[in-house]
Amino acid sequence: MSAEWTRICNLTDIPVLGSRRVARESGMDVAVFRNSQDEVFALLDRCPHKGGPLSQGIVFGTHVACPLHNWSIGLCDGQASLPDEGCTPKFSVKLEDGAVYLKTSELQGHATDLVRPIAGPARRNVVA
Repeated sequence: MSAEWTRICNLTDIPVLGSRRVARESGMDVAVFRNSQDEVFALLDRCPHKGGPLSQGIVFGTHVACPLHNWSIGLCDGQASLPDEGCTPKFSVKLEDGAVYLKTSELQGHATDLVRPIAGPARRNVVA
């Protein structure tokens, strides 16, 4: 395997209908999902709605339900299902000989500028 791909884990390390989080040096974690057909997908661990951790959602078919507000996010493209709108970045993933790989360049630079929104009212320090 070339440096183009980074080995993340074995397929069996990801629960069926579950996920595994991958920490990065910069940017938010990546969530790697496994469905009941042993297909593997990778998305930024952030719902496009309110920033819920998709890695804690329920996988069904080729979608994951956000644990905060039950938005359905497509695992193939990160797109929210209608009537909801929004998209979370997806990552290239490869399954080879029972091992899961993510594209190294994407791990290092894809969507590193995005942050998880903070829920609740914003507070500002006011100087008197």
